[in-house]
Amino acid sequence: MAHTVTIDPVTRIEGHAKITILLDDDGQVSDARFHVTEFRGFEKFCEGRPFPEMAGLTARICGICPVSHLLTSAKAGDAVLSVRIPPRAERLRRLMNLGQIVQSHALSFFHLSAPDFLLGMDADPAERSIFGLIRRTPDIARKGIRLRQFGQEIIETLGGRKVHPSWAVPGGVRSGLTEEGRAHILERIPEALATALEALELFKRLLRDFRKEAQIFGNFPSLYMGLVAPDGGWEHYDGQIRFVDGSGNIIADHLDPADYREYLGEAVEPWSYLKFAYYKPLGYPDGMYRVGPLARPNIAKHMAAPRADRELREYRERFGPCVNSSFQYHYARLIEILAAVELIQEIVDDPAILGDRLRADAGVNSLHAVGCGEAPRGTLFHDYCVDEHGLIQAVNLIIATGQNNLAMNRTVAQIARHYIRGPQIPEEMLNRVEAGIRAYDPCLSCSTHAAGTMPLHVELVSREGRVLDEARR
Repeated sequence: MAHTVTIDPVTRIEGHAKITILLDDDGQVSDARFHVTEFRGFEKFCEGRPFPEMAGLTARICGICPVSHLLTSAKAGDAVLSVRIPPRAERLRRLMNLGQIVQSHALSFFHLSAPDFLLGMDADPAERSIFGLIRRTPDIARKGIRLRQFGQEIIETLGGRKVHPSWAVPGGVRSGLTEEGRAHILERIPEALATALEALELFKRLLRDFRKEAQIFGNFPSLYMGLVAPDGGWEHYDGQIRFVDGSGNIIADHLDPADYREYLGEAVEPWSYLKFAYYKPLGYPDGMYRVGPLARPNIAKHMAAPRADRELREYRERFGPCVNSSFQYHYARLIEILAAVELIQEIVDDPAILGDRLRADAGVNSLHAVGCGEAPRGTLFHDYCVDEHGLIQAVNLIIATGQNNLAMNRTVAQIARHYIRGPQIPEEMLNRVEAGIRAYDPCLSCSTHAAGTMPLHVELVSREGRVLDEARR
């Protein structure tokens, strides 16, 4: 008799979701679904707001990556004004975004995923957490906390607060970097750089113990998408869109983010509030693509920073020119932390970063505008329609987690097919299915505008819909 397994809630991710695993009559996995079960509807209740409010308003979508929404919304506001912001303002925005990448990636690796790597996938769930990590490896835990703090302090130094800074505005930024703030960032860079390098060496050693997981955690070819610089290098703030296939071949390049509707589609399914983005030329669901830390090194020629470039070359020597295993999101995330720290130093070393030419003034010059940037989890689009008074008429947000949705569902199914035999839910399967999702570091409050914490519920369901077994945390 067919069965269904449900994991509800999924733990150590941001937001609310559950996983359903469908078994056939022989107890083999026939399908799996990653359900996002919460909804707030930011896109709708933004209607009627003045567009200059959108940067500060949409930053409230999420407490983990508010900077991503702040900056991308401000870029959409720039486009409404039809202005090019002052160069110093752009450099400061880049600096804040790099701080955001550091703090978010450090949270993902050290707080959410390191308990699996350092305490063991099969460790007691009560121990397998950041608190267990602090007890077992206090030095590593402390360095991870300090690294995240470094990124948060950059955000606070520029924006006045670590979470939800109302700092970037259409046309530029509200305030500049002080000499005192610059000195503080420079003082913290050596420690952050050392921690990033140490974390990379640690993960390379751990890879020997996780060969099996690397083979089954979302290991399949797909398309990859993201922004690249004019020279094809790693980009996090601006640039044009590039797609590559699972072998690293460029299939589309020099795409204007403002034209995203020409090449990106969004599908919906009745069992999830999270939309399914896809590459339009291949249709749904064949147009599956991935974004974020795994995608960006796959599409970029280089990392735009010398130490990170060396790490990228070693990464490619290990796994090939295009890496398809989602387990390596962790490795790529660490390379990006290193690149971000190096680029932070490059920006702050330049005394020209100080000054007060920070904003361009203009009125409403475009009634439709798109802002695009790279959030830690992947490419982010803010699409606004305004009236002649600048009031928002319609909003569309395309979030990285939604763009990874097809791949996350396939990852869950791949892991489940390897570990599940019959109607029972073994603990090692439960955590590994969750760990496969955590590799993507999904942000469900961003992508579905969910509220609250993330529980885990797994159900095993028969073909007739009868729940045969379930597990909750």
